[in-house]
This record gives sequence, C-alpha cells and structure tokens, in this order.
Amino acid sequence: MLKEKVVSARRIAEVVATLGQEISADMEGRDPVFICILKGAVYFFTALTQHLSRSVVVDFIQVSSYGATTETSGTVILVKDITVDISGKDVYLVEDIVDTGLTLEDVIALLKARHPRSVQVVALLSKPSRRKVDVTVDFVGLEIEDRFVVGFGLDFAEQFRNLPDIWEFAP
Repeated sequence: MLKEKVVSARRIAEVVATLGQEISADMEGRDPVFICILKGAVYFFTALTQHLSRSVVVDFIQVSSYGATTETSGTVILVKDITVDISGKDVYLVEDIVDTGLTLEDVIALLKARHPRSVQVVALLSKPSRRKVDVTVDFVGLEIEDRFVVGFGLDFAEQFRNLPDIWEFAP
C-alpha cells in the first residue's frame, strides 16, 4: 500500500540534473564507464546519463538480495554480469538507493577485481541510518529517513517501479 509521497517527480528531475552537472565536471580527464545496477537504478541511470556533457560507455550488472521482502537477505546473487572491459577505466557505479551497503560492498569488490582505475558510486537516494557496512557514496541525490520506498525504479516484489514519484510503501 502506498502510504505517503516522499519525493515528487519534479524534485527527482531537479536532483538528477544537478547530479549530471556535478558528474560531468568530475569526468574531465577521465575514461568513464557508467554501470547501472539493475533493475532498480534503470530509471535513474537513463535520466542521469542524458544529463551528462559527453558521450560515455554504459553497461549493466544485476544482483539480487531482496526477493519479495522489505529486508535484504544479506546474500548477494549475481544475476547478470557486465560485458565491457573496465580495466584502467573510471567506473561510475549507479545505484537507486544505498541502504545497508551490503549489496553495494559486494558489487564494488566484484568490479575492483577487474582493475579499474577508479570506482565511484552514484546514488539517487541514501539511507545512512541503515548502514551496516562503511561504503563511500561519492555522489548522492538525496538522503532520506528509514522508510521503505517504491517508484522511479524502486520496487516491492517487482511492483511499483513505473511510478514517476517516490512513495513510502507499507505492505
């Protein structure tokens, strides 16, 4: 059940545009590869990459840790791996939300094993109060309180991703 609107589509658009400007400035002199963590980040990833000042290489990785619950299992399963060579490249790992940090920590380790020059994390949303591991989020759109949210790519059991706003969800 949708409980309360947390972030409007208009505010999301503003945040994405600002992040696009910040990241475009950061990319100067770099060899960037943007990697989207599927499925949740795809809406954010698409909007963000359209706000970048130059062409970039894109790829996708898919992991699973939630299933049909509102709590992470703590076990990350690789569903789809990247297909581009990131050795010596500057990776921008794009995530919809950073919650406990457990999934992100595993994905970063997987990518770093492929010897990129750098890995930076870009997240639309961050819930620092929920962190279980210390992960660095280099570019954060918005920090939110501890709520389970859906919309703009975020889901509950594969539902609600297509909502243009972000809502608090209460099963």
